[in-house]
Amino acid sequence: MAVVGKLLKNKRAGDEGLAWNAPNLAGENTLELSSPDFAHETTMPTLHAGRRLGGQELSPALTWDAVPAGTAQLLLVIEDPDAPTALPYNHGIALLDPSLTTLPQGGLDTETPADGVRLLSSGSRRGYLGPAPIKGHGPHRYVFQLFALGSPLTVGRSNTVPDSAKPRVVLAAAGDVLARGRLDGFYERA
Repeated sequence: MAVVGKLLKNKRAGDEGLAWNAPNLAGENTLELSSPDFAHETTMPTLHAGRRLGGQELSPALTWDAVPAGTAQLLLVIEDPDAPTALPYNHGIALLDPSLTTLPQGGLDTETPADGVRLLSSGSRRGYLGPAPIKGHGPHRYVFQLFALGSPLTVGRSNTVPDSAKPRVVLAAAGDVLARGRLDGFYERA
């Protein structure tokens, strides 16, 4: 498998496809998003990695500032811009109650999400998908992005958010961003 990683070494989705860079998700204010599990731009503990890499696929704990008045929902998006795919690989997407300022470790678990968390489809599944980069591909960045939305997110004619909607459809429908925050963590398969 390391051979495949080395062959794809220069193939990466890139930052431009991140939700953070979508014009409809730009926001003037910023939220201070952090984790007690790892600091911004440092290596994520193996505990948060995929099970096939020896991790527990446990989503990290997150904390953020109180959101601006008028926030209807929080949108949390976790993406890997270093994946050898056309777009950043989605590792989780969820709608959070705007009263929340923390998410406990494991709060994005498919079976038992934290109170106030609505898990949406990441494309391959619901819930948190831990880092599992290709062996030999080098370090991957996992970008945790939190958006405070001024109006409820709706998709399609039904004006609801179907739990099975594709991530790009959900991200395209989001807007009216009052504030946003970002936390980057790294993980490399040995």
